[in-house]
Amino acid sequence: MTKAVLMDGFFKRGLVIDVTTQSSHTIAFDDALLSRTLGGKGLATQLLLDMIPAGTDPLSPENVLIFAVGPITGTSVWGSCRYGVFTKSPQTGCYCESYSGGTTAEYISATGYDAVIITGATERPIWIEINETGATFHPADNLWGKETYATEDHVKEAIQTLRGQTSGAVVIGPAGEALNRFAVIENDYWRSAGRTGVGAVLGSKHIKALAFHGSAKRPIADPAGLRAFTKSMAEIGKTDKGVAAYKKCGTSMLVDVMNEVGGFPTRYWQKGRCDHKDAINASALHSRCDVKPRACRKCYMACGRLATIKDGPHAGLTVEGPEYETIYAFGGLCEISSIEDIIYLNDLCDRLGMDTITAGNLVAFAMEAKLRGRIDYPISYGDTEAAAALLRDMAACQGIGLILSRGIRHAASVWGLEDVAVHVKGLEPPGYDPRALKGMGLAYASSDRGACHLRATFYKPELMGISDPRSSDDKAGEFKTWEDRLTYFDMLIVCRFYRDLYQWESLAAITRVTTGLDLTEAEMIARASAVTDDTRQFNLKHGITREDDTLPVFLTDHALPETGYSISRTEVENMVNDYYHVRGWTEAGEPQQASL
Repeated sequence: MTKAVLMDGFFKRGLVIDVTTQSSHTIAFDDALLSRTLGGKGLATQLLLDMIPAGTDPLSPENVLIFAVGPITGTSVWGSCRYGVFTKSPQTGCYCESYSGGTTAEYISATGYDAVIITGATERPIWIEINETGATFHPADNLWGKETYATEDHVKEAIQTLRGQTSGAVVIGPAGEALNRFAVIENDYWRSAGRTGVGAVLGSKHIKALAFHGSAKRPIADPAGLRAFTKSMAEIGKTDKGVAAYKKCGTSMLVDVMNEVGGFPTRYWQKGRCDHKDAINASALHSRCDVKPRACRKCYMACGRLATIKDGPHAGLTVEGPEYETIYAFGGLCEISSIEDIIYLNDLCDRLGMDTITAGNLVAFAMEAKLRGRIDYPISYGDTEAAAALLRDMAACQGIGLILSRGIRHAASVWGLEDVAVHVKGLEPPGYDPRALKGMGLAYASSDRGACHLRATFYKPELMGISDPRSSDDKAGEFKTWEDRLTYFDMLIVCRFYRDLYQWESLAAITRVTTGLDLTEAEMIARASAVTDDTRQFNLKHGITREDDTLPVFLTDHALPETGYSISRTEVENMVNDYYHVRGWTEAGEPQQASL
């Protein structure tokens, strides 16, 4: 057991909102719990384990949805303006975590809660106002059906009118209302808690939006030490090459990188290189659009691209994006051949409230299904307007869009394409083909929320040559090293793009100056590992088994045509077995170590 200490960095309370009774009350978080979990993912995972019974329908009133922040939220730590959303996923049926940046996290922190926990459901649409005194419930019949931008504007204006205060708002669009399984929660127009269907959970509870405002200040253990740390990191950031690259090109720079290594998924995972990449890469974005770097609060990377289309039918359209993942999903998988059309589809997903990774995968899956004669629908690779029409149908859950709105596993079953569908645990992979980056195969297979690049960002060491991307040998130990540190990021809730700047020494400093805990690297790793164990326990509780930790047969049975790169089922099994071993789990993937 961890020795209890007096903790700074936390408000030491959570707000529980019962939507059924439209009431709220506070609960206390003791120092021992906070010392062990450090807030964020650690705290939320413990709450999910305690509050969601096995077998709970993710779209039922019994499901719980948690907004959580960490001990650095609202502080001057660079990369700290992020919040997490945690629940049981309607898309996968297992552990759900999703994170979003922008400005809203600081407003959540200002309410004076380390977590906001939502239970129950209501029959009529509502939006919820949250501040230091609790929750206030407002009717949202007039907002139901509205797109995300208009909803956010309305809620923020209402708080300004009612309270005379600015606020941060999180909202769902029509897709969440219709219970589309990959609906997102959005804030600041273009920032999304984007994967695993958190928007559908809010929709099932008939919550259109939540607005956060307050004036609570997080207690800091060492304010002078915090100022010194952030000042030193600001100086480092001025000359860091990675920071400069993100500021110059954002994530769109990865289009060329992944094409070069032969791992840019194209034509629904059938190819690893895109012939029209010069029309959708960073150069195309920055030459054909008016692009301004855009940063979250407390960030100097400014990786966001505020892009306005200059010419053509979509001239004047502005989005923050598109990110690499959106470019790969529509430009690669769907073979949409212009950056302007990708921005158009990006904007449509944002307005309707859908995850662009899953949406692009499913549109491409429909294109392939049509080509194979499995559906009668007017769509083909490269057809932007047909893609847009299908996106609208998916958001409304109508026609073929209804089948796709239920997720890739459901669509594959209906159309008899299980051997073609690419997903892990019902979640489609992002734009890093594991046949070219074998460590990403382990990342997808083992991820707690399904195929995910962000749990360990293991594409980074493989692309940098730190880990051999063509070898599956000895991957588990390397992968665990990255996963533990990035899990610690999620406990504090800090942006992934600070991974090169925040090694264990920096994370120890952040922890010390905010919470007062003086932890060794081994102690931080132990805490992160315990959270990974807890997420695994949640998934085991809700039916995930060893058989789910694998890659789809389409990837293991087909080599990439341009390079011949492949990854076998045996390689995946061996990497997963090794991963279980280094985690101290049984052969069935069951954690054996006692919690801290």
